[in-house]
Amino acid sequence: MHRYLAAENIQYAEIPHDLTMSSARTAQACHVSGDRLAKAVVLRHDGGYMLAVVPASHHLNLPDLKERLGEDLVMANETEINRLFADCAHGAVPAVGRCYGLDLIVDDSIRAQPEIYIEAGDHETLLQLTHAQFARLTASAPHGRFSMHD
Repeated sequence: MHRYLAAENIQYAEIPHDLTMSSARTAQACHVSGDRLAKAVVLRHDGGYMLAVVPASHHLNLPDLKERLGEDLVMANETEINRLFADCAHGAVPAVGRCYGLDLIVDDSIRAQPEIYIEAGDHETLLQLTHAQFARLTASAPHGRFSMHD
């Protein structure tokens, strides 16, 4: 992922933190608002996979997303996720679709943040991006409202 971000000329800062196993705990450990931490949810769609990017403080509203993308949309299972993100720690899915050959859709609430944090793939590092850098990274991705605040 670091090579991909460098190739795309995406500037970021690395924020190391104690090992955490959930997005909410990661936000707490880094003293970051869960509204600014982009959580990637892996979905199976149209015979392939995609990422839905929502704030860590939200949960995916799958019925809303199905209405937009079609009824064949389901959450991927652990085996599928581990296969797709073999270079990442279990469950530490970065919100970077193209790096893994995946389309993504971005929730409007994360796109509205002045800075965005994403998993670096290891449960011990966040990457901090400016709004502009995140916008460049997700420029071709469709967006909309498909999450709800926890």
